[in-house]
Amino acid sequence: MNKTNINTKVNFIGVSFKNPVVTASGTFGFGREYNEFYDISKLGGICVKGLTLNPRIGNKPPRIAETPMGMLNSVGLQNPGVDAFIKEELPFLRKFDTVVIANISGNTADEYAQMTEKLSHAKIDIIEVNVSCPNVKQGGMAFGTSVEGITEVTKAVMGKTTVPVMVKLSPNVTDIVSMAKAAEDAGADAVSLINTLLAMRIDTITKKPILNNNVGGLSGGAVFPVALRMVWQVASALKIPVLGMGGISSGNDAIEMFLAGASLIAAGTVCFDDPYAPVKIINEIEDYMINNSISDINELTGKVQLN
Repeated sequence: MNKTNINTKVNFIGVSFKNPVVTASGTFGFGREYNEFYDISKLGGICVKGLTLNPRIGNKPPRIAETPMGMLNSVGLQNPGVDAFIKEELPFLRKFDTVVIANISGNTADEYAQMTEKLSHAKIDIIEVNVSCPNVKQGGMAFGTSVEGITEVTKAVMGKTTVPVMVKLSPNVTDIVSMAKAAEDAGADAVSLINTLLAMRIDTITKKPILNNNVGGLSGGAVFPVALRMVWQVASALKIPVLGMGGISSGNDAIEMFLAGASLIAAGTVCFDDPYAPVKIINEIEDYMINNSISDINELTGKVQLN
């Protein structure tokens, strides 16, 4: 068996991916910088930096901090806004043979709906709805930490879209399955998980938090086992497909995610350490398939054999 005998294509919510490796939102910008290292057409898909209805300058620095096997960030969704993305960045991305996923964030359900309508008209391939944002009408609690919040946002988005939608779930909850089911019941085509874990670091000299925002999102290898567990729980409970992410840094990590139930995987924080990581993961997945006589990547999804 060689690379000509294996199938790495995945049909995910009606969209064809040449391989199952996507880059995670917030770690790949809009692809311009990484394209200087390699042709980003090699990727199955690109999930662009999180978009908001209006431009955002983000949080004050320091907004990045290292952690063992990972990093904290509180960038604060710095981005040019959805209109600027459609006008200036989407035409660039359309030059490449890869799926383009737009990640959106809002403080009200109406903001999510407005962005969805704009991106649908722009013919984006998939919309990823980040529900880890504060609901300003409900005292600032994140939409994704309650069934009601997820239901509200998902229904608002599904009412304005002509393209597939997946909801990106927050791990900062006690019951990830109930949150995933809320998205499914509200009409989402898929879910992606996990987003970052809320975390903190303190400078022992100044006795102040390292991040200006005090807390931030933990990502990187340290969160992988948590992400894997949550993907397995959600994939086992839902009928809609799952995109798995959270600390994936190798082909072996990706295989674990497929076995847990993911149909696609996203590489994120590892890109900061090694810009070539997504391409290496693709190659390592192919090598695994060849060495284990697996002809179709889809054969692996959900095939974990429990004790």
